[in-house]
Amino acid sequence: MPLNLPPDALEAQQRYREAETIEEQVATLEEFLSLIPKHKGTDHLRADLRRKLSKLKNAAQTRKGSSKQASAYHIDKEGVGQVVIVGQPNVGKSALVAALTNATPEVADYPYTTWTPTPGMMEVKNVQIQLIDTPPLSEEFIDPEMLNLIRRADLVLLVVDLQGFPIQELEDSLALLELNRILPIQLCDQPYDGRRPTYVPILVLANKCDDERCDEDFEVLCELLEEELPVLPVSAATGHNVERMKQAVFEQLDVIRVFAKPPGKEPDYSAPFVLRRGGTVGEFAAKIHQDFARDLKSARVWGSATHDGQMVGRDHVLQDMDVVELKI
Repeated sequence: MPLNLPPDALEAQQRYREAETIEEQVATLEEFLSLIPKHKGTDHLRADLRRKLSKLKNAAQTRKGSSKQASAYHIDKEGVGQVVIVGQPNVGKSALVAALTNATPEVADYPYTTWTPTPGMMEVKNVQIQLIDTPPLSEEFIDPEMLNLIRRADLVLLVVDLQGFPIQELEDSLALLELNRILPIQLCDQPYDGRRPTYVPILVLANKCDDERCDEDFEVLCELLEEELPVLPVSAATGHNVERMKQAVFEQLDVIRVFAKPPGKEPDYSAPFVLRRGGTVGEFAAKIHQDFARDLKSARVWGSATHDGQMVGRDHVLQDMDVVELKI
């Protein structure tokens, strides 16, 4: 981009980058184009922006024509958490979703095979976690609804190709998210200029770690990243580290499993109740039924209590794998 853009054009460019809807992007991009001086130095820039404007207008027209239909990105949360998978083209996002869930996204060796979000359910520790495959992050165009899906996510898995250019892919993906005011929650203590961003937890997956030769590449990647973000090597092709990845996702969601024990019976370990970490006996009772929450007289806990079967109050903080017996 030329360095001699006037201040009003640079301000319009920033407004375009911060636009959250297609309509706002069209309006701010038209303003930006009108303020760019017309000379040979800006020919390529203006041509590129006109192409982007055309795509945005087509997308806006398509949306108007199907205004009665819900957006493909309005996906109801299912399971204990909604995890959105993002990344540059051809990093293996769809292959991971296909390997981990019951979803059947199109998987191919060429880029841009995913055009709409594809949800699937991944079982981890007897609970279901929703994974959503998404179209590739692209500088050309990102549907604002996709950005909103990322903002709402409980966790974002950012996938890079360990056998490709993982550092560049990661930097490009993070830069594109930052342009849209989405930042890793791990960096929330760093200063940020402009409107307040949305912070989301991000776990980086270095995909295509298919054999031992990739271990050295992964070590180099970690050294270059300097531990700013958590990174995990995985392979959709061989299943390498898949179980470790599931464990990491479960831990990042910060939930616990609690089992109900009917008086005089054994607990059903195949059907845990899920609470946010820090959840109490009172919150557990409300999960079972409002009558338990209202009429609870006593509770006994196996696990986090001082001794098995200890009587505890409503405010007792539960831990993962606790067993609770309620009496009303």
